[in-house]
Amino acid sequence: MSPFYHYLNGLVNDNKQLYSAYPALKWINPYNAFELLEKRTQLLEAGSKDTLFKGTKPFYHHISKGCQRCGEGLWSCLFITGKCNASCFYCPTDQSKDDQPTSQQLTFDTPEAYAEYVNHFKFQGVSFSGGEPLLYFDRTLAYLKAVRMHCSPDIHIWMYTNGILADRDKMEQLAAAGLNEIRFDIGATAYRLDKVKLAQGIIDTITIEIPAVPEEKERLINLLPEMIEAGVSNLNLHQLRLTPFNVAKLATRDYTYLPAERPIVLESELTALELIEYARIHQLEIGINYCSFFFKYRFQKAGYRKRLAEVLCQPESRITEKGYLREIRNGEVCYKGLLLKDGKTTSPGSALLSLKHKQYGVEAGIAKAPYKFLGGEALAHQNLVDLEPVTIPEDGFLFENWQYEYLEQGLRE
Repeated sequence: MSPFYHYLNGLVNDNKQLYSAYPALKWINPYNAFELLEKRTQLLEAGSKDTLFKGTKPFYHHISKGCQRCGEGLWSCLFITGKCNASCFYCPTDQSKDDQPTSQQLTFDTPEAYAEYVNHFKFQGVSFSGGEPLLYFDRTLAYLKAVRMHCSPDIHIWMYTNGILADRDKMEQLAAAGLNEIRFDIGATAYRLDKVKLAQGIIDTITIEIPAVPEEKERLINLLPEMIEAGVSNLNLHQLRLTPFNVAKLATRDYTYLPAERPIVLESELTALELIEYARIHQLEIGINYCSFFFKYRFQKAGYRKRLAEVLCQPESRITEKGYLREIRNGEVCYKGLLLKDGKTTSPGSALLSLKHKQYGVEAGIAKAPYKFLGGEALAHQNLVDLEPVTIPEDGFLFENWQYEYLEQGLRE
């Protein structure tokens, strides 16, 4: 078995074992794969010219400035709270507890500490998420004001909300504090647009951001004209994914699951692509983009690693496209990724980053154990790094390196 198929087989086995308590889950198989994948291919080819970020983000018309910053790896998302007041069946995580504001597992006790972090790492986009930020409106407003006061005026700032607690006064306060964009999850409110309309004429960019739920495709098609009339300029569609938290609810629906790095719903992707194609055919005045799981899992994590590496490393460091540090010396190759943690750490080789409002421990985690070159492997490895696009290597050693160069598996803790 080639290294690539061994890797794919491992994904299948791992996912089926994790969800073995749900034998009714319908995993893709040779009997249903052909028709579904053929339909997917046709939809992708129809809009093949309109993709961003190496084909991971199909879109129609335009994407928002916030989505552009995200794809460029210049975005920081602050989770204002872990608590939510909705109960969406597709939510991938437990959102029952209020937590300190966090980003990338870093806690920010004060708005000033977060604004300082944004400045130091030169983020150009900031979002406030949750949970539900409007549950703690004063907290959200304080962090928004701090970023707007202490950071570059060019930073694009947006907020995610289910809209349940939205009112005109809150919209006006957010706009006055410098919010550029607001994103509503109307799936939490039975796809009503009344709360979305409250932001019209107040906040510059109004976006609806929801998972692409297959059962709601026709409803969304019918809602598109009303969205446009309500001032919505962007519809962002996510891919449904399976997690241990939502599996009991998703298992009751007739979805087909792909055993990727995290299980994903194939029909969700088809729904998003069909909505994009509908808007294209009817030339609607709204931007629609599909935020696939692969975009989220690879570009977002890689973008954050690259931010850390470009700010904290020496100019001569070899930073890969995915933000790893590639070290080649004494006939060995090794990949490392920087980790930022709250406070000082005691790990060997760690460093301390002291800013005015907060201290961070900086660690260089081993993403791939050092490997000693044998024979012509050094040249083969260099060719692998230089070539793009690249074919999947059949050599086991090169395949592992290919994963870190192109698949981005993330640091194993």
